[in-house]
Amino acid sequence: MSNKRNFFYKLPPEYRYIARRIYYFPIDFYEKITGKRGKGVPSRGEIFIGSGDFEKQGKHQVELLKKYASLKPDDKVLDVGSGIGRTAFALTKYLNANGKYEGFDVVKKGVDWCNKNINSKFPNFNFKFVPLNNELYNSYSEKAVDFKFPYENDKFQKVYLFSVFTHMKIEDIKNYISEIHRVLEKDGVCLATFFIYDKDADLTQFPGFKFPVLKDRYRLIDDKVEEANIAIEKDYLSEMIQKSGLEVVDYVKGFWSDFTLDKNGIDFQDIAIMRKA
Repeated sequence: MSNKRNFFYKLPPEYRYIARRIYYFPIDFYEKITGKRGKGVPSRGEIFIGSGDFEKQGKHQVELLKKYASLKPDDKVLDVGSGIGRTAFALTKYLNANGKYEGFDVVKKGVDWCNKNINSKFPNFNFKFVPLNNELYNSYSEKAVDFKFPYENDKFQKVYLFSVFTHMKIEDIKNYISEIHRVLEKDGVCLATFFIYDKDADLTQFPGFKFPVLKDRYRLIDDKVEEANIAIEKDYLSEMIQKSGLEVVDYVKGFWSDFTLDKNGIDFQDIAIMRKA
């Protein structure tokens, strides 16, 4: 793990956002005065959802949804972990007036930004803040393991999660997969990214994250911040999905574990495609 990432994880959740704003202030100031930041795009210091170009990554995620989840312009879509609207921003250029987007997140600053900059222009895009505890982002008391998605049964045709399950505890993941089954309509599809490994894999030989902390059928990148990053044994993940009532349609290998893969049409993380039969 890099020194920068290690330092970041040692900070209390409330100070990580401040640290990011300070770290990116020089380039944010430069991009603001030169006009190099894209229109309607948050500053780098505001973005708390990972690396990569905000607009390019959002477009890439929409292409993944079209390719692997058969996303249509008039679909009813749920974004679990909407962050600061990276995928939603790109979806405003794809979903039509008959399409419906709902997203929720545990980071209020992200939800507020999305409501101000996206919902105000696209009323069919709605964002909710849910005060759930996550060691990486906040210190709220409510646990994700008991959380019920704030939507009725059989409401969505598509559900997606980009880099959400990679920052959750096992019991929380099980609950979320069960909730996804509940809110998906029949034949609805969920696309979610994970770090997945085979039972006998030697993660120390992988070029990306090493996940040195071994648990029962899953591994962690940091034993002090359990939700920093988690990798799950493939057979174990399949069992969790099937127990929820969903079926595994396919797994798409990401290049985090193999940098020689053709990066066209795949993601850094592994992709799981699930369907409600």
